[in-house]
Amino acid sequence: MANPKYNLIDELKWRRMLQDIMPGAEGLLKKEMVKGYVGFDPTADSLGVGNLVQVMTLLHFQQAGHKPYALVGGATGMVGDPSGKSAERNLLNEEILNHNLACQQKQLEKFLDFNCGENSAEIVNNYDWFKDMSFLDFIRDIGKHITVNYMMAKDSVKNRISGEDREGMSFTEFTYQLVQGYDFYYLWKHHGIKMQMGGSDQWGNIVTGTELIRRKDQGEAFAYTTPLIKKADGTKFGKTESGNLWLDPKRTSPYQFYQFWLNASDEDVKNYIRIFTLLKEEEIKALEAKHDAEPHLRHLQKALAKDITIRVHSENDLLAAVEASEILFGKGTTEGLQKLSEEEILDIFSGVPQHQVSKSSIEGKINIIDFLSVSTQIFTSKGEAKRKLQSNAVSVNKNKVSEQTEISSADLLSNKYILVQKGKKEYHLVIVA
Repeated sequence: MANPKYNLIDELKWRRMLQDIMPGAEGLLKKEMVKGYVGFDPTADSLGVGNLVQVMTLLHFQQAGHKPYALVGGATGMVGDPSGKSAERNLLNEEILNHNLACQQKQLEKFLDFNCGENSAEIVNNYDWFKDMSFLDFIRDIGKHITVNYMMAKDSVKNRISGEDREGMSFTEFTYQLVQGYDFYYLWKHHGIKMQMGGSDQWGNIVTGTELIRRKDQGEAFAYTTPLIKKADGTKFGKTESGNLWLDPKRTSPYQFYQFWLNASDEDVKNYIRIFTLLKEEEIKALEAKHDAEPHLRHLQKALAKDITIRVHSENDLLAAVEASEILFGKGTTEGLQKLSEEEILDIFSGVPQHQVSKSSIEGKINIIDFLSVSTQIFTSKGEAKRKLQSNAVSVNKNKVSEQTEISSADLLSNKYILVQKGKKEYHLVIVA
């Protein structure tokens, strides 16, 4: 068996990616190539930014010379994990789960190497070993090894049972830790997996697995967890005003994804760049020094946004996101604007004032003053529009315009939109329908 390439635990420590670790885990990781796994929840057809911490955990595990397994919870997705949650979760049917698992697998393949020899990544689905197991088999062969006292002592259980809402938890969710514990046992027994990783909120469930392995077969297994990421302002990492930030471009566009990282606070970005990029410690320290000297240039945010957008999406998506950002923040060109799709236009200018005009009003040509004041009412009067035009303070589709300019259907972007800019930063999107 191959030897590890470097001390993984040291790497995780400087990257601020280590919370809990079982005694003996580091020694094992130094000694041999270890098989280890992380579980992923298949309740959506895309992984979210919150999952990226565990994806990076597996990536570092593989790069250190170990063999990573991603366990997708086809069975546990039908149950629901109570850890960190205050309410029962919706259960999914097999068809939806299989669709979600296939989509998540494609995303994992962008990060992990599934064809690199001895430590190639693998994906396993716990539905495969639970589908033929009867309830009686489970309580006879597994349930007898873990006491109710042991299960009740877990924070994930105690918090739900003694919660303020007093709704408690169902037997289904109560048994979740046994089901997850059996995952570890099965993988240890049949795949030689000795290590489980996850977020620190999973520590109780993970330890149940190592305990089951010890009690049932007197075996040894190990674990470590990563800290849960919270933003400096206390809000949840990976959440935006519009909800979750997803890896699927249909759910979260590459532009929105890029902007999320670009807009990270100076306090948060020093954490994020360690966790979500593969930059070396010296590179990050050099970037931090550069950033501290010129914080207004946002060196760390730009490096982070570039790295993670390419990895999750592509270099072309990054270039399009950068160009879109330049359009919004003043440096873009008419040519760049004309390249945007309808979805990208709506994405970029989702927060700006919008004005509806009829297509018939610009079928011929309409004078810019009438267009700005009468048709759209971007300006309150013709006089105001005229004054702004005379002071060279108005652009249409990134071109400066004058009193003589005429608007026609030739100015439409994606056959439907016209972008008006007042001064440097005030945008208005005209929708022509």
